[in-house]
Amino acid sequence: MKWLSLLPAFFVHVFTSSGIVVGFYAIVAAAEGDLRRAMGLLFVCQLIDGIDGTFARLFRVRERLPQMDGKTIDYVIDFATYAVIPAYILYQSVALPPAMRDVAVTAILLVSALYYGMHGMVSDDMHFVGFPVMWNFAVFYLVFVTDWPPMANFATVLLLCALHFVPIKFAYPSRSIRFFWPHLIASAVCVGACVAILFFWPERNPWLNGLALASAGYFGAMGVFTTWFVGEGPEHGPR
Repeated sequence: MKWLSLLPAFFVHVFTSSGIVVGFYAIVAAAEGDLRRAMGLLFVCQLIDGIDGTFARLFRVRERLPQMDGKTIDYVIDFATYAVIPAYILYQSVALPPAMRDVAVTAILLVSALYYGMHGMVSDDMHFVGFPVMWNFAVFYLVFVTDWPPMANFATVLLLCALHFVPIKFAYPSRSIRFFWPHLIASAVCVGACVAILFFWPERNPWLNGLALASAGYFGAMGVFTTWFVGEGPEHGPR
């Protein structure tokens, strides 16, 4: 029967949609005060988001189910798991001054919504233009990696909010044209260090923290270098 041939494509959409379920239980974990479990579930959401596109191409989802838009499903889930839920985890943490929590969370949510509405969030040479909505990693660093005073964390949140609207080209590692392998290696180091930090939490490991901070510093430095010292690249990167 024809509908049987559509099942693999349909279940790719189900797999993508499972990210919002995992995200919901991250909210539950944060509400119960288990920020470690909440952040771990957000990492699972990141994994789902990272591999669902491969499945979509493998099972030709767009061709077989043209009436369903995987990108729209992605946008809904991404806004929850990259902005709303990380903001809630930050709100539940002790990383911010209590009097500034509402200001910080309001700023994160507003600028993230505005960023999603902007055209040209990804440049022709495959970079995010402005700091991308990756508050899951930003909040992870503030809560689990750095040991800064709460006011310094608050200032960092405001700086990252402002950077959403500064035309700095931040790496899009999986689709990079130039520096593809360095970006991919730095991403692997970053993710590996972050997962290990979370695994050993609340014990702090200076080496793991150093790796996480170094990889973040790499992407920041490459953003400046790519924006002001490297010209436009070709229009199409690796798929």
